[in-house]
Amino acid sequence: MHNAIDDWITVLLAETTTARASEAFQRWLDVQSRFHDYSARNALLISLQCPDATHVAGYRTWQTEFDRQVSEGESAIWIWAPITAKVCPTCGEPKASHDDDCESDSVPDTEWPTQLRAFKPVPVFDVSQTTGEPLPSLTTETHGDSSGLVSALCAAAEPLRLDVTLVSPSEWTHGAARGVCSFTRGQRPNIEVRQRPNEADMATTLVHEFAHGLLHADRTSLPERSLREVEAEAVAYLVGRQFGLDVCNSAFYLAAWAGEDADSVLERLNRVRSVTVSILGAVDDAVGGNQRVR
Repeated sequence: MHNAIDDWITVLLAETTTARASEAFQRWLDVQSRFHDYSARNALLISLQCPDATHVAGYRTWQTEFDRQVSEGESAIWIWAPITAKVCPTCGEPKASHDDDCESDSVPDTEWPTQLRAFKPVPVFDVSQTTGEPLPSLTTETHGDSSGLVSALCAAAEPLRLDVTLVSPSEWTHGAARGVCSFTRGQRPNIEVRQRPNEADMATTLVHEFAHGLLHADRTSLPERSLREVEAEAVAYLVGRQFGLDVCNSAFYLAAWAGEDADSVLERLNRVRSVTVSILGAVDDAVGGNQRVR
């Protein structure tokens, strides 16, 4: 089983390299690079005012960068924008109030350091509040005959010490996410997955969140988020392959998270392999040996 997993990881890395070089991925990457990387504080403000927000930009930015228009009647999402100014390296005063007798006059103001002076509220809008040219998207869904795999995974959650809930679309509160794994001190990881017609994709979403629950519960020594997503999606890919699902779109998911270092999954192979085997074993036990690991 370990040899098969190693072979599949090699295939996944090759597919990820191909996906990253594709025109679709480059077009998606170009658009993503035009969105501002908001601070943790502003990200919290955005989520509090618009929990379903996915892509946020200013009014003019939507028009000039993305050829989209904010819809009439939409309410702005308010965040804090920094106000900066070039300040004198000697007295610390900005040019507008700088003393002409300051000894730093010999230093051109173009070389003065930039300093944060204050914050101001600015309005931004989510893509859902706009209309116009569609943003390019990556197809990351799994396809194929899941053959009751969702039910088997739900049954396998108990021996893995995971709590699982399948949530109807009308009750889903996590925006565009297909699944989430949350942690509460002293309790088991809680996994929620949005129900949808594509059960094969539901199955790999469950596995993805299982991997988070099993690998990332220790909040004191977490790898950075990109590596967490690489680990979780690699596990989803491997389990999906074991059950004959078409998981080739995982390559786009990994390409989006792994940056230039897709081989980072090899560095974490032992963790990925161990959790994959644990999940496969739990599923096998849950179905009474009727769906043996190949």
